[in-house]
Amino acid sequence: MSPAPAQDDLVFGIRAIEETLKSGKTIERLLINKEASGTALGVAASARDAGVPVQYVPLEKLNRMTRGNHQGVIALVSPIVYQPLEEVINRTFEEGKVPIIVVLDRVTDVRNVGAVARTMECIGATALVVPGRGSAQLNSDAMKTSAGALNYLPVSRVDNLVDAILLLQATGFKVLAMDETAHTDLYQTDLTGPIAFVMGNEEEGISPTLLRRVDQVVKIPMSGKVESLNVSVAAGVCLYEMVRQRRGFAI
Repeated sequence: MSPAPAQDDLVFGIRAIEETLKSGKTIERLLINKEASGTALGVAASARDAGVPVQYVPLEKLNRMTRGNHQGVIALVSPIVYQPLEEVINRTFEEGKVPIIVVLDRVTDVRNVGAVARTMECIGATALVVPGRGSAQLNSDAMKTSAGALNYLPVSRVDNLVDAILLLQATGFKVLAMDETAHTDLYQTDLTGPIAFVMGNEEEGISPTLLRRVDQVVKIPMSGKVESLNVSVAAGVCLYEMVRQRRGFAI
């Protein structure tokens, strides 16, 4: 079960949500009473026009989320200020840095996303890329799990992960997918140039569409009876192997 959103993540009431939409803040999702009418439906239409997912729910659900006068609409607002991927890439190259990016495909556990972000920030990674739909909501719970790393790590939210991969490849990245069925060992892979790791969720892995687009599929060698790692642990292994290679450390 997903954790309940913190009150700080909620904006409720028609006027408040209208102003939030005008402000340009990132709204993750708009929840509206499925029996709403009038002005509330107008807010829903404005949200859809702004690219915000709209979900129609029973009134009881809205009442459980807040005791305030929500007027049939609640917005889940992200504390993250998203940055365009192309701008992040260009800025990193202009600064003379060798970039490292992690792309998360359908990772819905907010704790995993937060843990990945924490490791990324610790090594000075370039950016985390997440899809606009089908991913964990980057709310205050994600911020807490990341130990505040999401305050500093650039995050790009994209409409289409395939397009993001194509952009990365066009700008000189080697895009690697981490998959336990791969034949190539992570430790036999050159990670010294611009790298993007694509990580999937633990149940389904990386989508076949993305696997067909990457430059190489690699695996972390496993010796025990359990065949896979938690996605945040796997990301940590990959990121620190990259650090080891770039700094010339011996195993």
